[in-house]
Order: sequence, then C-alpha cells, then structure tokens
Amino acid sequence: MLNQQELIEIINKGENPYVEFKEEKIKPNDLAGEIVSFANMEGGTRIIGVSDDGIIKGVSIEDIEERIMNICRNNCIPNIIPIYQEIVIDGAKVVVLTIPKGINKPYYTVDNKYYIRVGTTKRIASREELMRLFQASGAVHFDISPVEGTTKKDLNMDLIRDYFLKYNMFDLYEETEEAVDRILVNADILREGANTKECTVGGLLIFGKKVDDKLPQNGISFAHFRGNNITEELIDKKQIVGNLPDIVEQALVVIKNNIKTPSTIVGAVREEKEIYPTVVLREALVNAVVHRNYSIIGSKIRVLMFSDRIEFHSPGKLPNTVTIDKMKIGVSYARNPFLVKYMENLRYIDQLGRGIPMIIKNMKNLGAREPELKEIGEEFVLTIYRPD
Repeated sequence: MLNQQELIEIINKGENPYVEFKEEKIKPNDLAGEIVSFANMEGGTRIIGVSDDGIIKGVSIEDIEERIMNICRNNCIPNIIPIYQEIVIDGAKVVVLTIPKGINKPYYTVDNKYYIRVGTTKRIASREELMRLFQASGAVHFDISPVEGTTKKDLNMDLIRDYFLKYNMFDLYEETEEAVDRILVNADILREGANTKECTVGGLLIFGKKVDDKLPQNGISFAHFRGNNITEELIDKKQIVGNLPDIVEQALVVIKNNIKTPSTIVGAVREEKEIYPTVVLREALVNAVVHRNYSIIGSKIRVLMFSDRIEFHSPGKLPNTVTIDKMKIGVSYARNPFLVKYMENLRYIDQLGRGIPMIIKNMKNLGAREPELKEIGEEFVLTIYRPD
C-alpha cells in the first residue's frame, strides 16, 4: 500500500509502462481495457484524479470504488480485483488502483478484446502476442501447432522408425501408408487439417530434416568472449542447427572445446579436471531447447561464454504460475509437453523439475557461486559461474 509521499513521488516522475494517470471521468470499456492490458503484462498502477501531465485534479464521485469494482468484475474476463486506495493530497482525493500481474492470462474485455501494454499505452494484441498469452496460460501448446507448408516429406522417417522400434516395439515400415499417417497424427508428429497433413512444431523439432528452413527460430547461437563482458574480443562463434537431440550434442561439443581444462599428472597418467561438469552443461542445454518459447519467431537460444561464466539465454518469459524461487526447489511447468515427452523418452530428460536443482547443487559442490536465474525482457537467463 502506498502512502501520500510515495504517491507524490510517483506522480512527479510521470507516466511510464507501469503507471498511468487518468482524470475523474470513467468510461467502463476504457478502464477495463487498461486494467486488462496491465494484467496481461507485468501489472501496473492506474492513478485516477491526475491529468496526463501530472496535475492533481482530484475525484469527486462518491461511489467511485463501487463503480470501479463493478467494472473489474463485469467488464474484465476473467475478473480482476485490483488493490484499491484513496489518498488525499492537498485536499484532493486521488484513487490508486494497483493491478497485479495476472496468473490467469490471457485476460480480455467483455467486448472480446485482448489488450496488452506497450510503452505508456495499451493496444490490441497481435496474433503472435495472443498466442504467447494463451501459451503462458497452458491453454495452448505451441509445440503441437501445425507448421504451414510442411508435409511428411520434411520428416526423417528413419529417425521416427527407430523411435517407435525402441519405445513402442513395432516397425513403422511394416505398416501401410494410411496406418503410418494415422500413427503420426495420433502421436502429434503430424496435424491433420481439412485437406492436408502438416508437421507439428514439435514433430519437426525432434524428427525434422532441415528444421531451420521451416522454423528459423530453431537452433543455438554460441559466442565465446575473452573477458567477462560482451565488448571483449570474440574468440569463437558458431550457429548450431538441426533437430533438438543433434543440437544438444553439437552444442555440448562446441562448449567443451572452448573450455581450457586444467590437468594434473598422477603417476604416469594425466588427469583432467572438469571445470563445468558435462551433466550440468547438458542439463542447461536441454532445459533451454525444451522450455523456450518457440512462438517467438525472431530469436534463437543464445549461449554466451565468458572467462568467469556461461550464460544460457532462452527466448520466452516464465509461464503464468512458475517463479524462479519455485524452479530452484524443483517445481516446473511444461510449456512444450510434446518436447518434454519425446526428449524424456530419448533419455535427455530424467524427471521434470529436477534439472535446475541438480545444476545448482553440482556447481555449489564445486565451490562455485550459486547459478543465477533471471528474467530479462523476453528471455529467461541461466548463468553458471566458473569455480574459483
């Protein structure tokens, strides 16, 4: 809850992406849109009784709290209950609405408009932005969405056959063409449309031939810098593409080739000491490729290596109910359940939720600084520090 002095300081700083001023006149659809836009993003504060240029005008409507709460209940879907405050400044009553970051995204207005906050204004979410909101809620899983313009020919049928031989105990090549199509649709590798069968995002990512041709956001950009920041000399740079199992294996080799591994002579045998354990690097890579948001088209996973750390940048914010504190104790959420299932069957995932706690434990056991988990913009960043 704000006090008078804190509110004055906020008003003096002016509007920003998280704070908006409005004078007394309240239009239900306008207020609902603003509240929805804040809830669909990171939350924010709506201050009523202040002009756009920060002049305190005050509010005189006696039943304003009831009006606002009715709008929140009846014009916002799901309904949103902000924190309501009235603060008097120089005799003028100002209403402060604090809208929390929504946990039931996406929110929309009673006239079916999905608003988001961009800078200091609200606007209707684009198709791609709306997809991300639904994906964050768990209502839509992008990894089983069809990829336009793809066919079964874009899949490596030998890989799919090997998978089913190993885990389902039958030979796909002994089935009829019609039966194969039915199996691939039921396995969510293909998605059946009105007249076509297209590859799903997950089907391509696990079993695709030239995945990055159809999904340019796939892959890892690797860069190794000589010092501790991105302005230092670039030692190595790689673009790693392919299906997800191949990407994990290739990226692991690239990272290990860029690590100077200290060694000691014990008797007549040279023993090398792992600075970053293979199990930690593999888990960090698997976590990035499996849990990233593939609906963000223009961004690849980035792995940045510095003298004192390795950063794994994965496109996409954490889903609705997941927090960094929850991740540290093993609570997880499968943004891409198809990818989780298939990578688990391929033995790249041990158990959902165990990866981050394992990384933290292993690095702390080596005497390293505790790995850092952060959300930066539209990315989730895992940083693993070099042991002293």
